[in-house]
Amino acid sequence: MPLLRIQLDTDPITARRVLRLHQEGGIDHESREAAREQVWRQGRTPSGDPVFVGVTNGRRHVRLLYDVEVYSDTVP
Repeated sequence: MPLLRIQLDTDPITARRVLRLHQEGGIDHESREAAREQVWRQGRTPSGDPVFVGVTNGRRHVRLLYDVEVYSDTVP
């Protein structure tokens, strides 16, 4: 299945919190659901849960990165 990379705008404090939570084996449900909603807004159907892959390096404009598998028939 194709992967779609989702970038969610956030602030540096939240990015560090989500990264630390992920490193400890947890899940930030709020950002994961936001990634899922972004997939739907792009007209695609997620086939699984979003997977956290990291954060960008920006000082002001930080983004959370998620990979989401989507059904191939919904990819343009």
